Amino acid sequence: MAFIGKQPTIGNFVKLDAISTSSTNTYNLTLDSVAFSPESPNHCLVSLNGVIQSPSTSFSISGSTITFIPSSGTLSSSDSIDFIMVYGNVLDLGVPSDATVTNAKTNFVSTSSAAGLQIKGDGTTDGTLQLNCSQNSHGIKLKSPAHSAGASYTLTFPTTDGNNEEFLQTNGSGVLTWASAGGNAPSFSAYMNAAQTISTGTHTKLNFNAETYDTAGEFDHSTNYRWSPQTTGKYLVAGYTRLQASDDEVWVQLRKNGSTYITLADTQPTAEWLTGGVRIINHTSSSDYYELWIYQGSGGNLNTGAQIENTEFSAFKLGGV
Repeated sequence: MAFIGKQPTIGNFVKLDAISTSSTNTYNLTLDSVAFSPESPNHCLVSLNGVIQSPSTSFSISGSTITFIPSSGTLSSSDSIDFIMVYGNVLDLGVPSDATVTNAKTNFVSTSSAAGLQIKGDGTTDGTLQLNCSQNSHGIKLKSPAHSAGASYTLTFPTTDGNNEEFLQTNGSGVLTWASAGGNAPSFSAYMNAAQTISTGTHTKLNFNAETYDTAGEFDHSTNYRWSPQTTGKYLVAGYTRLQASDDEVWVQLRKNGSTYITLADTQPTAEWLTGGVRIINHTSSSDYYELWIYQGSGGNLNTGAQIENTEFSAFKLGGV
């Protein structure tokens, strides 16, 4: 079907540099002093001495040279090559003007073997991608490693934008995930807002039923009085309580999944005593939970202290460990 309307303009339409004639029929073709090679004579409009020349009959093209084929003799300095126009090679769009290639005109498609877009170096400077501000007065740059590094790798970004205080970490194969940047989080601090009776000769779980804070909501202060951290790593754990006067042994234990994990205190106080301790633990599974238990062998019942100044069960993750 024939095109209806104005035919779209396709091609690299240029006027070549002026040529001064001499006693020869062959001349170099240049554009802005750079050698220029038209695709064929049929792409050229040539005027000699005010007469349009017939392609292939009056002149021929070989690379970046034109050879005139006059009816007789050789051209001389008295002849005039008025102009040579080149009306575009096949599907040659030429060089676009500055700021004319818009987002709608680009379509960068990546394949399994090639990136959709390359930012090249110039032989001295490494490839750099700059992201400008809204006024294009300044920007930040993403730069390739130096040529001497011989670096070739791919970084694959996570599927989400991460959480507060997280950073991007690699798995060693370029797959990036979000990880905690430290900051001693997650963390919690709990206390007992009422005294608890501890029977003699038995191990009793301490009921820390109030919280000062709990950054990740991982301490249950209403039912099980246990801490269930979901982020693995090393934690500093503290556990204390005040007991009535006793002259027998008192143990304070941190239990993991219901079994004794570490002993925070093993004392024999002779008066009312704040007993407990601080330890660093290595938390390796998000399914593990921790509780604080106490034992006293006084021969009678003893009451714990109450309120935040007398009891504590707290922990925080150690950043950078």
